[in-house]
Amino acid sequence: MATARVIIVGGGFSGTALAIHLARQSSTALQITVVEPRATLGGGVAYSTPEPAHRINVPAARMQLSGEEQGAFDRWFRNQPECSLDSAAHCADGAVYPQRGMFGRYLAEQFAAAAKAHPQITLRHIQASAVAWEGEQLLLSNGEALQGDVLALAVSHPPPSLPRALRPFTSHPGLIANPWQHGVLDAIKPDASVAIIGSGLSMADVVASLGTRQHQGSLIAFSRRGQLSRDNLSGDWPEWTLAPQIVPTARAWLHHIRAEVVRAAEQQLPWQRVLDQVRVQGQEIWQSLPLREQQRFARHLRSWWDVHRYRIAPQVSTVIRQRQQLGSLKVLAARLDNIAAKGDRLAIALRLRNGSVETHHVDHLIVTTGPGHAALTASQPLLQSLSQQGVIRADQLGFGIDVDSHSHTLNREGQPNARLFVVGPAARARFGELMGLPQVADHAADVATQILEELQIAHAERCPPSAL
Repeated sequence: MATARVIIVGGGFSGTALAIHLARQSSTALQITVVEPRATLGGGVAYSTPEPAHRINVPAARMQLSGEEQGAFDRWFRNQPECSLDSAAHCADGAVYPQRGMFGRYLAEQFAAAAKAHPQITLRHIQASAVAWEGEQLLLSNGEALQGDVLALAVSHPPPSLPRALRPFTSHPGLIANPWQHGVLDAIKPDASVAIIGSGLSMADVVASLGTRQHQGSLIAFSRRGQLSRDNLSGDWPEWTLAPQIVPTARAWLHHIRAEVVRAAEQQLPWQRVLDQVRVQGQEIWQSLPLREQQRFARHLRSWWDVHRYRIAPQVSTVIRQRQQLGSLKVLAARLDNIAAKGDRLAIALRLRNGSVETHHVDHLIVTTGPGHAALTASQPLLQSLSQQGVIRADQLGFGIDVDSHSHTLNREGQPNARLFVVGPAARARFGELMGLPQVADHAADVATQILEELQIAHAERCPPSAL
């Protein structure tokens, strides 16, 4: 029997987790190729960062490849030398928040372990980028052409989309359009004045990174609502059970969750426990909403959900709080009204929510508005190739790639492709809560199961049993 071949494009958490789950679940010979330009797998945008200030934003005990492995990363980390060397990782309640790069290293080790534990599986990493899909072949930047029975897209986080007003300033020395690029923050002097557009998780990472560079200059962070990501929950709190809610509207869910927070507070339980349970049920809730209600959520409630759902590690929260108390960090609810170059500096006019305008002269303006998911299908050559051929299409919410309930991509006419899958956050318009690691891990396991079923069906069709 010919060995089935699965190609995975993207070797961050989603792609690496899919490869590991495929190896664990397959009972027959299987060749799994992960195409990833980074030297090691598992890192991706989130977990390849070398920044010591960048930490996982949940306790290590909640990071795993599957529900059956709860606590596996925590145990692994506590056995590493870095656990004792990184005193800042430890919290008073005993939880640890390692640097994010440690989780990337853990995933790379799990990939290598899966290859050894399952000799019938060939796991390999090709360090290259996928550039096009032509004639049933995947063309790579190193000149190779791969053929496979299944192609899985694990491409989730494109570079930030530069706001239109900033595009004429792309070459200005004061504009940092992508703070994730290695070394771009090193040029910021300790006394430099800095403005940050965006006030979510990426902004918190930037502030923490500037802290490790001894930055003490003024910081202004602004966004339309001026909302900061909330602190993560510390301590051992009981789980919360949501009361039933059957009205499929975003407004009804908002009122229901607020009532649940009040009910929890009456029992001396923090709001985080309620939101954690909403997250657990997030996919079920999302899929119960019609498209019109999903669009309302994305337009009116998404930013509020994000700052409560995607919380920051206590270490990062401490840095932000200290800078606010010292007066060196100010967070504004404002939008960029105008920008002008003043030599190597930038003059930015911010229109506040009350209509007034503040003008600030800064040495640097850093963009932390997050990945440009709305432009995902045009963000890299392979996705452009697939989109131009009509093989994939963007979803209607601007979250990523349109898929069906089995994670098959949908083509221009809305028809599913049984050989082409999406794994990870790029499929969240269909599934809902698919940004947090537990949900992405579960999705990778589900997609692995679906791929193996498709391969089994395809093999049965090629090789029908002999008639008796």
